[in-house]
Amino acid sequence: MNDALKIENNDIMNKFQKTENILNDVQNIIEVSQKEAYRAVNTILSQRNWLIGYRIAEEELAGEDRAEYGVEIIKKLSKELTDKYGKGYDRSNLYHCVRFYKAFPEIVDTLCRQSNIRLSWSHYRTLLQVHDKTARDWYEKEAYGQTWSVRTLQRNIDTQYYYRLLQSKDKDAVEHEMQEKTFEYQQDKLEFIKNPVVVEFLGWTLDASFNETKLESSIISNLQKFLMEMGKGYAFVARQQHIHTEKQDYFIDLVFYNYILKCFVLIDLKTTRITHQDVGQMDMYIRMYDELKKSPDDNPTLGIVLCSETDEDITRYSILHGNEQLFASKYKLYLPTEEELREEIEAQKAVFYLQQKETEKQNKEENPLLLQEAHAMQK
Repeated sequence: MNDALKIENNDIMNKFQKTENILNDVQNIIEVSQKEAYRAVNTILSQRNWLIGYRIAEEELAGEDRAEYGVEIIKKLSKELTDKYGKGYDRSNLYHCVRFYKAFPEIVDTLCRQSNIRLSWSHYRTLLQVHDKTARDWYEKEAYGQTWSVRTLQRNIDTQYYYRLLQSKDKDAVEHEMQEKTFEYQQDKLEFIKNPVVVEFLGWTLDASFNETKLESSIISNLQKFLMEMGKGYAFVARQQHIHTEKQDYFIDLVFYNYILKCFVLIDLKTTRITHQDVGQMDMYIRMYDELKKSPDDNPTLGIVLCSETDEDITRYSILHGNEQLFASKYKLYLPTEEELREEIEAQKAVFYLQQKETEKQNKEENPLLLQEAHAMQK
């Protein structure tokens, strides 16, 4: 065994401190390994995107009209790469790669081939919001040194954490407040498998179970079928549609296009009572859709927020200000009533729970040892 491998193995063993509790030890091994895997994949992803940005920027310099030439390069690349590798290479993402390279031109030493990339691609995309280079470099250093999650980094940028620290006489108090406010953001141990950017990079299929419970998935599947069978012009567009913005990644549960109304219809399902924040989020989805997807001939996008708790007020419709008359006079004619939605959701919940009970029954019948253990636990 060579020395390099010996050192590497020693380093691995030193990461885990043995205790008297085997469960704690194994859980620690699993969680540390997950974090290492997440860090490794994200570092490679960031390196890839820096290199893509570097190569595109280099090509731009070769054109006489650099701005126009750059637009054409990205447009052509986006089509070719999407055809070959699937989603994740749209023009917006390629522009982010170029911005990444231009904001951090020295993060990779092209002469000695060394990389100082230490954060995830989601971290760097968040850092691109900071135009002050000194502040951006500080946030990068702190995010790495303090192992900030992306949500923690985003909050600290939004709340001007860097500038507040600079101006405060009691820096410990500011730091303590930040740690309290971001504590829950640092607790997500499954961030690796939930991160859609990583999933796309690895070429995995983004399983809906990462984003919704089985019940939610079942209800959404049934709503999709229900609207398609209504005969009122609904055409299915996407499920769990991934929308990129500079600040965050979003998912819309269901997207339809109604060819009678000539508009997109977005549906978001909530498992708790509908709040003002939920309606506000749908308003944001509508604005993004009108900006990114709607053609000039389309009518304004319509949003529907649904609640699976049918004893609550289960439906909220959302349309941008100024289009209320259009909704009242035309859109409502082609929408399911609240009672129809309530019946569909209740029916699907009943079917789902019956299927769950049947599955549990079959598992017990197929595994007598499991049945014996269940009886023993009841005693």
